Amino acid sequence: MEFIPTSIPEVILIQPKVFGDERGFFMETYQSRQFSEAGIPSDFVQDNHSGSAKGILRGLHYQIRQTQGKLVRVVAGEIFDVAVDIRRSSPTFGRCECVLLSAQNKFQLWIPPGFAHGFYVVSDWAEVVYKATDYYAPEWERSILWNDPEIGIPWPELNGQEPVLSAKDRSGIPLREAEIFP
Repeated sequence: MEFIPTSIPEVILIQPKVFGDERGFFMETYQSRQFSEAGIPSDFVQDNHSGSAKGILRGLHYQIRQTQGKLVRVVAGEIFDVAVDIRRSSPTFGRCECVLLSAQNKFQLWIPPGFAHGFYVVSDWAEVVYKATDYYAPEWERSILWNDPEIGIPWPELNGQEPVLSAKDRSGIPLREAEIFP
């Protein structure tokens, strides 16, 4: 695997080695030793899998306690994946890292604790799987407004239509009002 630094050093793009022939392909998606050497913890406790139609936007989510690091990949379709640094003391506070993840490119994105996460489905259908370093705790979950102008995420446009959001995501709050990390 290749661990590729992004503009926010703690967010890491992972490109697996894919071995393919006429039968299909094989790749390792996780290997504890290699991930540890790249500075990514190996103590994942939960795997999640979601499916969404084109135009669905999920996020920007985080847990203020029981913080979660996430290892995100796409097994069907394509998403525009976003990590936002919400650590006030960080030199990259308020900045976002945006990556296209797809079943075709097979990239993964490591998003450490201290970041809000969201994604936008740009294919007809996408299935996203991710490992988390702590358990889901709805009482600690928070949502930042997906289109907060101070963050300035360059969401792709899909035929000029607004993204489809859950009620929770529509009621996200701006970063300046959000409960964030020190």
